[in-house]
Amino acid sequence: MRTNKVFATLTILFLGSALVVAAVLQNDAKNEGVHSNGQIKYLIGVSHPNLNGSWQIQMNKEIKKEIAQHGDARVIFTDAAQNADQQVEDIETMIKYGIDLLIVSVDDSSALTPVITEVYTKIPVIVLGRGVKGYDYTLYIGSDNHFNGKMAAKEAIKLLGNKQGEIVEVRGMKGSLQAEERSKGFNEMIGKETNYTITETIYADWLKDKAEDQMKGLLISGIKPDLIYAHNDAMAYGAYKALKEEKLNGVRIIGSDGINEENGGLQLVKEGIIDTTFVTPTGGSKAAQYAIDILHNVPGLPKKIIVRDHEVTADNVDHYLNEGNDQTDQLVLEKKRNIKLGFAQLGTESEWRLANTQSVISAAKEAGIELKVKNAENDQSKQIDIIREFIKQEVDIIVFSPKVEQGWDAVLTEAKKAGIPVILMDREINVDDQSLWTSFIGSDFEEEGKRAAKWLVSDSKSAKSPVHIIELEGTKGSAPAKDRKKGFQETIKGNLKFQLLKAYSGDFTMLKGRKMMEKALKAYGKKIDVVYAHNDDMALGAIQAIEEYRLKPGEDIKIISIDATDKAFRALSVGKMNFTVECNPLLGPQLMKAIKDLASGIEIPKKIITSEETFTQNQAKKELYRRDY
Repeated sequence: MRTNKVFATLTILFLGSALVVAAVLQNDAKNEGVHSNGQIKYLIGVSHPNLNGSWQIQMNKEIKKEIAQHGDARVIFTDAAQNADQQVEDIETMIKYGIDLLIVSVDDSSALTPVITEVYTKIPVIVLGRGVKGYDYTLYIGSDNHFNGKMAAKEAIKLLGNKQGEIVEVRGMKGSLQAEERSKGFNEMIGKETNYTITETIYADWLKDKAEDQMKGLLISGIKPDLIYAHNDAMAYGAYKALKEEKLNGVRIIGSDGINEENGGLQLVKEGIIDTTFVTPTGGSKAAQYAIDILHNVPGLPKKIIVRDHEVTADNVDHYLNEGNDQTDQLVLEKKRNIKLGFAQLGTESEWRLANTQSVISAAKEAGIELKVKNAENDQSKQIDIIREFIKQEVDIIVFSPKVEQGWDAVLTEAKKAGIPVILMDREINVDDQSLWTSFIGSDFEEEGKRAAKWLVSDSKSAKSPVHIIELEGTKGSAPAKDRKKGFQETIKGNLKFQLLKAYSGDFTMLKGRKMMEKALKAYGKKIDVVYAHNDDMALGAIQAIEEYRLKPGEDIKIISIDATDKAFRALSVGKMNFTVECNPLLGPQLMKAIKDLASGIEIPKKIITSEETFTQNQAKKELYRRDY
């Protein structure tokens, strides 16, 4: 921490001028003699793109309230008044004046990503609400906006019924990752239907007045929509006002945010102004809590927190109005001394899986949670039987690592009827009813694939074209196999230098990885330049096959893998592997914290994504003896 740091002794709200920020901070420094009493250790800077909307204002209130409970921290706020250049300048000014941590909410992802990436090299950064491109931040807290858009599409189909329907989509700001993801989810679902058409799309920058003006222009031009989907409630209200002025009735309206205040989403649903909103928590309280944890070096913090959205209609709006936005209808455990946890582990197919099992056992013992562990030996039907056995035993909560994404609806419906919450660990599932599971704890598999590909692109800058790739895939139908493939392919897509020769399914095991690599060598031989394996065990099997073929792994054929286990580190340190992306199996402590929160009636996030690193050969040599798995 810099000794010449300037601290503000009061929570200050700025109006977007870097000069104002500088002047106020300098004045506070002169008046208070910061550091003289030694009480205030940390200054947290909060950067907003604007403070016109109720959602952003609510976020600010939550941050202020939480930070006020910590005597060693102070917070300052800036408002860029919807100007991306001003927001960049605000952030740079706060850095100059010595903030210890930055919390940043983003509208224009493209404009803000470079400055956030730069700040991240200096201090921790929490990205809040609306995301940035890439992985250069300490923690992201926000909604699953792609899924939010899908939820809105399902509601639109329900509201329109079987009749033909024309839809107008009112998007947030161009360049906003949140707007892109909500639009993508909505369009994917509507695109599958033949009765409904998105006839017009307008951008209203999240603002009520702009949405009203834009919608009025469409209506005057002759557009008569059956339904309007707005990316937030402010724009939904603006669209409603335009409809009212043009005396057009019967148009269904969907918004999102669900703030409980005048003209907020909950009030709009209650008054029948809009049909549906989605409570999308701002994450302000959690951001402030995690900021304090980061500054106090609390270990084991996640990389991403995805909060759970809740659909609100006329049927359930009173519940949210009466209970508050932080209340949910999800399953929770009663407070009790002894929690019984049933853990249906997938198998023992890899070093990663063994470390994961041991982490859960150790963490449960330390937390005082009664643990029942059953191993499915990589058999989905056996895993389903284990879950049913846990239901009969009336455990308090079930945790499992699913073999594949499909086929869980029936057994999880049984768990729901029995009142037993289910947490997914390591792998996600695909079910129609998202309420069948409470939370997911694990990795961002798609990002792992992207990071593997980014290293290859960087390492191959001077390589001659084409670079021929063999891909060793994990278990078919499993979430890590699908997402690691998707992330890798999306990153190299369109780059003519890279050519995928063939993908083989190695089922995440060393033995099958070796067999598949033997097939690849028989088919392509010395033509192979790179092996991309979805996990370390398959990569290690491939290394054995390459050596038997009398080629040098790591030199003749470069090896890229995912997991970063101890055996992979040893292969990296002797030059037989080139790069590995960490997939942390030590999920036990985070799992136990989530279970205890759930037992206390606290809503836990929809997804808790672990923080992970990447390792080259040189990094592996330094880190080898620090590994816990």
